[in-house]
Amino acid sequence: MSQAKSASGYDLTPLTDSEKQQNAANLTEEERRILLNQGTEPPFCGGLLDNKQDGVYHCKLCDLPLFSSDSKFESGTGWPSFYAPFDEAHIHEIRDTSHGMIRTEIRCARCDGHLGHVFPDGPAPTGLRYCLNSASMTFKS
Repeated sequence: MSQAKSASGYDLTPLTDSEKQQNAANLTEEERRILLNQGTEPPFCGGLLDNKQDGVYHCKLCDLPLFSSDSKFESGTGWPSFYAPFDEAHIHEIRDTSHGMIRTEIRCARCDGHLGHVFPDGPAPTGLRYCLNSASMTFKS
């Protein structure tokens, strides 16, 4: 398989099922429920919600950089929120019609792990609010 690279230079070649399962073995049951089964953590309890450090939030399943602390903002929703991804190619959007509403689910472009949802009510400059599960990410300063 040929390697796909993002504009920021990261390998976007999809993980094989065996690679995904191998990586998932290192996750907690709750992290697997969220990343692999489109779960959601309860609001105001995620470990990264109140993180104010400078750095980058990575996918907990495949380590792809997802969001920079530079685009993090306090949305009041109870989940870490960002107005722009680290690299747009690192996020894959899917129409989500579960729960009696139409939303846009966001997943990691490399491993297809569930990250959260994006909404059109964020701040400038994008007007977007990427609402993430802390359990889907790891932070690196």
